[in-house]
Amino acid sequence: MQVFKFGGASVKDAKGVKNLASVLKSVGYNNTLIVVSAMGKTTNAIEMVINNYFNNKSELQSSLQDVKKYHNAILLDLFENEKHPIFKKIASLFDELRSFFDRNKSPDYNFVYDQAIGYGELVSTTIISEYLNEIGLSNKWLDVREFIKTDNYYRRANVNWDITQYQISSKFDKTKLNITQGFIGSDENNFMTTLGREGSDYTAAIFAYCLNAESVTIWKDVPGVLNADPRYFENAQLLNKISYREAIELAFYGASVIHPKTLQPLQGKEIPLFVKSFLNPQNKGTMVGKGIGIEPDIPCFIVKKNQVLISLSSLDFSYIVEESISEIFKLLHLYKMKVDVIQNSAISFSVCVDNIYNNLDALLQHLKAKYKVTCHENVSLYTIRHYNLEAIAQLEKDKEVLLKQLTQETVQMVTN
Repeated sequence: MQVFKFGGASVKDAKGVKNLASVLKSVGYNNTLIVVSAMGKTTNAIEMVINNYFNNKSELQSSLQDVKKYHNAILLDLFENEKHPIFKKIASLFDELRSFFDRNKSPDYNFVYDQAIGYGELVSTTIISEYLNEIGLSNKWLDVREFIKTDNYYRRANVNWDITQYQISSKFDKTKLNITQGFIGSDENNFMTTLGREGSDYTAAIFAYCLNAESVTIWKDVPGVLNADPRYFENAQLLNKISYREAIELAFYGASVIHPKTLQPLQGKEIPLFVKSFLNPQNKGTMVGKGIGIEPDIPCFIVKKNQVLISLSSLDFSYIVEESISEIFKLLHLYKMKVDVIQNSAISFSVCVDNIYNNLDALLQHLKAKYKVTCHENVSLYTIRHYNLEAIAQLEKDKEVLLKQLTQETVQMVTN
């Protein structure tokens, strides 16, 4: 088995869907599972629908209609006959989504988010599956919610590996070209769950692990894994080969090409991961595998925007020691803060966090009861792996550095 994952940018329009078919014809699709994300910026568009559901009901239907129109335009470009069954299938999925908003009674944003957001993937895979069948690439559409089972930690669900392994082993037909959704799963009550943003890569890795796949290929709009995001850094270079460990480090620090959870199951079974360009499918791209270091050995730059730097100092000049730090981390966990870097001295403690769940105000109120608190919002966290003095100087230029931390391989800086 080989597992292919196509992201939203690769299928943002009819041309992208047709190119996906061309990639399959170019590189081969026997014994293949295709994992697909929502088309283009659909996830963002459905997030707007969810926001309107909670905060602006008068715009709910129009924002939902915008998402439907976007997909209908793609359908009209792919299928000449407007009476083709695919039009009814897609209309039915949007009716399901609209019906959910009509009948939902839960005030829990995270629950509502997960019940709605995955329709982007359900719609995209239904369209692509039907198109591939139409042009002679016979395939089977799979509902990933029947295969990947999770807990009910909505928006960042944890996989139940035993049940997931059983479901995939017992229900998956390896003899067919299969297509399924990335990013989503379901809990024990069959409510939809999500694996975290960019979780489609993780979906591909879960299936690869459970199927003992030969390889996973992530098809991107870049040549492979680059040493920097070209949106933020000039002269980004292609990394030809990197080890699992290095890729996990890069993902942990926020490199956007590979999802942080993706590499762990692949490493467990030494399944190689390839990151390739869907525009140039015959190019080698980047290989991630066992014990191959990094080639070429150059600094790698990562930036995370919109972070929060919280600095604490004790009110009575007492030491911040193990007991205090333990208490602080319990609060960070309670308020679901994703910790990216920490730094402490005898009487101070600083932490850079990602306020994913918008619990910052509540956390700060809790901390102010015991500490003097300074908070910098909308800061940037820069990380350089395999740094040198030139790389650090380049990054520090024209920036106010609020926090800086160096280890043997990595330097991290929080800047205003």
